[in-house]
Amino acid sequence: MKYIHSSETLTVPEGVDVKIISRIVTVVGPRGKLVKNLKHLNVTFIHRSPTLIEIALHHGLRKDVATLRTVKSLVNNMITGVTKGFKYKMRYVYAHFPINVNIETIEGKTEVEIRNFIGEKIVRRVTMLEGVAVEASANVKDELVLSGNSLENVSQSAADIQQACRVKNKDIRKFLDGLYVSERGNIVE
Repeated sequence: MKYIHSSETLTVPEGVDVKIISRIVTVVGPRGKLVKNLKHLNVTFIHRSPTLIEIALHHGLRKDVATLRTVKSLVNNMITGVTKGFKYKMRYVYAHFPINVNIETIEGKTEVEIRNFIGEKIVRRVTMLEGVAVEASANVKDELVLSGNSLENVSQSAADIQQACRVKNKDIRKFLDGLYVSERGNIVE
């Protein structure tokens, strides 16, 4: 069954500028600028007023209508990113061998270096995505703090760190070592 017309409305807060030119969404706010290409999605953006954007779809199937809410969430996350920013906290978990984590900047890119994971000699290196700042927590032992404007980049960088420390060929119920996301939030509370 096709739905003749479906739409979602998105309110833009003060101090945030949203420009949409041929489905390339640019959001500018006090913390910076984010750009996202949504050309692969068949939706229409209509500026009803400076603070109201309507995302519409004509003659869409159920799966097409589901993309409306997705697009609204993506743009909403971009607005949150340029106003508040995103912060992920990760904790090191180990039973015996203490995990050693170093943060290095090589050729303008930040790398997280993980050593002594379950006593292994191999050095795991994870490159952070664009716009993600990573630092060791000042007041909490064994904690990393990832922060940035793009939710996708911050969360993907956290996932890359977590996936680099997967335990292989052992019972994962017993070997719980690794780096895990302990807290998600905004930089500006």
